[in-house]
Amino acid sequence: MEGKMSLTVADAVDYKGYPADRSRTGGWVSAALILVIEICERLSTMGIAVNLVTYLRGTMHIPSAASANIVTDFMGTSFLLCLLGGFLADSFMGRYTTIAIFAVVQALIVDVVMNQGTGTLAMTTSLPNLHPPPCEETTTHKCEPANGRQMGIFYLSLYLIALGTGGLKSSVSGFGTDQFDEEDEKEKTQMTFFFNRFFFFISTGTLLAVTILVYIQDEVGRTWAYGICSVTMFLAIMLFLSGTKRYRYKKSSGSPIVHILRVMVAAVSKRKLQIPSNVNFLYEDCAGAAIIPHTDQFRCLDKAAIVVEGDHEMNGPSTPNPWKLCSVTRVEEVKMMIKLLPIWATTIIFWTTFAQMITFSVEQASTMERSIGSFQIPAGSLTVFFVGAVLITLACYDRIVMPLWKKWKGKPGFNNLQRIAIGLLLSTVGMAAAALAEMKRLSVARSVGPTTTDTLPISVFLLIPQFFLVGAGEAFIYTGQLDFFITRSPKGMKTMSTGLFLTTLSLGFFVSSFLVAVVKNVTGTTRDGEGWLTTNINSGRLDCFYGLLAVLSFLNMGSFLVCASWYKPKEGGKGGGVEIVSVVGKSSGAEERC
Repeated sequence: MEGKMSLTVADAVDYKGYPADRSRTGGWVSAALILVIEICERLSTMGIAVNLVTYLRGTMHIPSAASANIVTDFMGTSFLLCLLGGFLADSFMGRYTTIAIFAVVQALIVDVVMNQGTGTLAMTTSLPNLHPPPCEETTTHKCEPANGRQMGIFYLSLYLIALGTGGLKSSVSGFGTDQFDEEDEKEKTQMTFFFNRFFFFISTGTLLAVTILVYIQDEVGRTWAYGICSVTMFLAIMLFLSGTKRYRYKKSSGSPIVHILRVMVAAVSKRKLQIPSNVNFLYEDCAGAAIIPHTDQFRCLDKAAIVVEGDHEMNGPSTPNPWKLCSVTRVEEVKMMIKLLPIWATTIIFWTTFAQMITFSVEQASTMERSIGSFQIPAGSLTVFFVGAVLITLACYDRIVMPLWKKWKGKPGFNNLQRIAIGLLLSTVGMAAAALAEMKRLSVARSVGPTTTDTLPISVFLLIPQFFLVGAGEAFIYTGQLDFFITRSPKGMKTMSTGLFLTTLSLGFFVSSFLVAVVKNVTGTTRDGEGWLTTNINSGRLDCFYGLLAVLSFLNMGSFLVCASWYKPKEGGKGGGVEIVSVVGKSSGAEERC
């Protein structure tokens, strides 16, 4: 019996609902099948987003700043909808079903009943009555912008893609980590490498998007490019479904939002009560490894676990009313989620700088010399240097830094907070480099004539440092955030915490849109009504905007270091002791979770 039990994973089941057999389920094969979905999602989403600003400017005749905001709002909504996907996965459908359904939503093409996802976007770019007539804009002639109906259909297709993206992204990383058992040392080590390889795979999808897909969009046609997105997503869905018998499925413990609300309501209703001096008098209904030891932070929430008369009246004498009495473990789960928030808040600004790489940086590239011999590099493909930096950084970290760090320190690489700090530092330097590069580009534009629409006599490779620095920063911060939010959240809230992490991307894009709007309003009164961010960027001061982002990034990094030194992860084992982990401190590990 004991030998049989060792072959199964304690908290996972197979597709039939039986305890998952360790030798037949999970592991890297299952994780790889899940990662294929993410590769194709990234191919589709980034293939659209990275070249969308040039489509809006050149075909829909939307002004520069407005085009950038449309792209950042689309990306922001995609990641914000991860919260919806996480809620549905944790509360009702499970991660497997959520991934399958939302992947289909993203991939659906035009049919006789309705048009959804990428297929609709292919239609909007191929039918002439869905965009304004082509024209050549000059200083004396303005092109006719897209009308309300044309933009309405465009937005419908774009945000249906956002719905599919948000739904599946919230569950992919969580379902991938479900394939590894943290109680098994070998599989726990494999999961340590999963976060880096997960991001390496999706960066590969981005690389394909900004090279092959962008080239097809510019040289063959957007309809073909978006059609490829649909076909590849359908193939990925088939491959994902083929692994159904191999996956491990973790049981949902119910809606994490409801659990959080119950603790909050119970704590507020008992706010006038005194917390017992001995925490053993607080209510606990979990047992064994499921118990999360009590901590002293946010002690006001401990009042939700104080037993008083009337706590059991709704559900009988043996079962308490969950809206009146919560266990210490449930209270500690809420504390764990609250402790994530300062780190969450101080990583948002990175994604604001990231947004510039697929908006204004692409527009910069469109004005510069991009020829290599007779080959003209598409402006959107300049982000290949950004993605290349991500892949090179991940490969070097995975194959060089982690093994060396393990030999030197006995730990597999930097901990998650250290990686986030490195990412914030690199992005700050990247924005400073972007400001300097733009100053050089503007000096050339002024010498030629700021109103010119001709290609400036300056190489586009001047932009490589900003792409490389922010790209390397993303490699560190994305894997660090993903590791932090998954390993530092309660087991039953893993998908929700992934959604919380992805909202930092969402809010970063929305902050970018907000900053663009504010800068245009504030500076527009001093420079012919347009200010720093003009329709023709040769007449503006994009370098000042980048400088502003560099200053904000520097201030934000200081805030992160303060929050990181405050953060106290729970140590496993009895007693519930805590230890402050600084950005230069210990390597993180999986904590005891319910």
